[in-house]
Amino acid sequence: MKFFYLSSNCEENGFYFIHERDCPKIPDPVERDYLGPFNNGDEALRRALTINPKAKKCQSCCLKKVTSVLTKSDE
Repeated sequence: MKFFYLSSNCEENGFYFIHERDCPKIPDPVERDYLGPFNNGDEALRRALTINPKAKKCQSCCLKKVTSVLTKSDE
C-alpha cells in the first residue's frame, strides 16, 4: 500500500492534486491533507472526490500504469 495526500491549495487550473508520499511534486506538509493508504491512485481519487470534487491525480506519481498480478486462466 502507498500513502496518499490531497493538496489543500488549488493549482492555476483550479484543480487539487493527489500525490503519493514520495512524489517530488508533493506540497509542503501544511499545504496538504492526508487521504490514507490505498493500493493505487484510482482508489485514492475515489476517496478524494468525496472531499473535493475538483480532485485529480498527479501526473508524476499517480498516472503510472497499474498491472495486475492476477491473470485470467485459459478456458
